[in-house]
Amino acid sequence: MYSTIENFLYDDNNFLPIRKITAHFGAIKMLSKSKANGEDFISEVATTGRIHHVNVVQLVGYCVEGSKRALVYEFMQNGSLDKYIYSKEGNNLLSYKKMYNISLGVARGIEYLHQGCDMQILHFDIKPHNILLEENFVPKISAFGLAKLYPTVNNIVSLTAARGTIGYMAPELFYKNIRGVSYKADVYSFGMLLMEMGSK
Repeated sequence: MYSTIENFLYDDNNFLPIRKITAHFGAIKMLSKSKANGEDFISEVATTGRIHHVNVVQLVGYCVEGSKRALVYEFMQNGSLDKYIYSKEGNNLLSYKKMYNISLGVARGIEYLHQGCDMQILHFDIKPHNILLEENFVPKISAFGLAKLYPTVNNIVSLTAARGTIGYMAPELFYKNIRGVSYKADVYSFGMLLMEMGSK
């Protein structure tokens, strides 16, 4: 697994500059139980390391040493959306206007992932825990461990296993006889996110 990660990092020179960054203040995500061949680590670096959008969290740097893997992201002062929509105290901080702006920002981030990059990025895990809020409550999509990159010409992509969180997963991800999914899986998850926000 470690050689797979190292080969990935050194095969693409675009990732070398961010590997050494340590001066910026950020939030650190430790990947202690990595998937086979470090797939979750590779997926997060391959996606967030290449893109820059106001509604997608920015990867500041990373560290790989033996079995230890860490990702350093920009720091989001207001944490994740779930703490605001699942608690009475937090919900009082989210006015209807803030909830509207958060919804719009998440939609813009998803649209960018699907159409604004050289490769189409399917997130597969849009949920309140993965929406981070910066100081002014600007939302940023995070947690790209399940994400997949595909050429933008592909409308349907094949998956070998279900991905995502139950309750936010599109129905087509459950059925083995359906051979592919599309960007609509993220749109479904976004709809479930909106329902969660609207019910609070």
